[in-house]
Amino acid sequence: MDRVAYIAAGGAARVLEQQSVLSNNMANVNTSGFRAQLANFRAVPFQAQQGELSTRVGTVASTPGSRLTQGTMTETGHALDLAITGEGWFAVQTPDGQEAYTRAGDFAVNAQGLLVGQSGLPVLSNDGQPVQVPDRGSVTFSSDGFITALGAGDNPADIQVIGQLKLVNPPAENLERGDDGLFRFNPGEGPAAAPADPNVRMISGFIEKSNVSAAETMVGMIKNGRMFEMQMKAIQDADRNAERANSILSANG
Repeated sequence: MDRVAYIAAGGAARVLEQQSVLSNNMANVNTSGFRAQLANFRAVPFQAQQGELSTRVGTVASTPGSRLTQGTMTETGHALDLAITGEGWFAVQTPDGQEAYTRAGDFAVNAQGLLVGQSGLPVLSNDGQPVQVPDRGSVTFSSDGFITALGAGDNPADIQVIGQLKLVNPPAENLERGDDGLFRFNPGEGPAAAPADPNVRMISGFIEKSNVSAAETMVGMIKNGRMFEMQMKAIQDADRNAERANSILSANG
């Protein structure tokens, strides 16, 4: 009976782990640029001092990656709202000075005049530096990331190119998702940052929504809820069987 309870308890724990991933996806269904996290079960052999126990297998919940399909484009008309069309990523600077990547393009200008994302992280230019926006200037973006600015009261003929956004497109297998929802480049050996890709294109005045399917995620959460109930029922049945066996043995004694 202990084996039944152990197996069922392990299954229930894995279901709860997968449920937490789905719950996080559902919580970010309206987060711009969010990429749905995948969750799977996989079998792992138990370990012993002599090596693996090939006839003893357990399960673990794993997050092998993220769904990288493009989300729905929503027009906002805001000059600082940007969306990448097709594959690619914006580059931002994390608090530790490292480079990370996001699809969220709902940008703003902070008090220091830097172009930042909604989390306050500076957006990086092609030279790896934060983008400085002129005070009270009018900023426009081209499809390949070039930034032009016109100061308040300036002649339209005085418009200047102030930089180019760093747009990258590293292979999906070289990207790792962090706990902060940002992706980081992991080439194994080599540079810590992905190179700029001149083929990445974007559009101004649009926001890319999350690629999480609310309906699909809700179905998954309901399925997990039923699976958890089945595991709990198996544990209860094992407990009742153990009580009956004990009562029989006590009566015979």
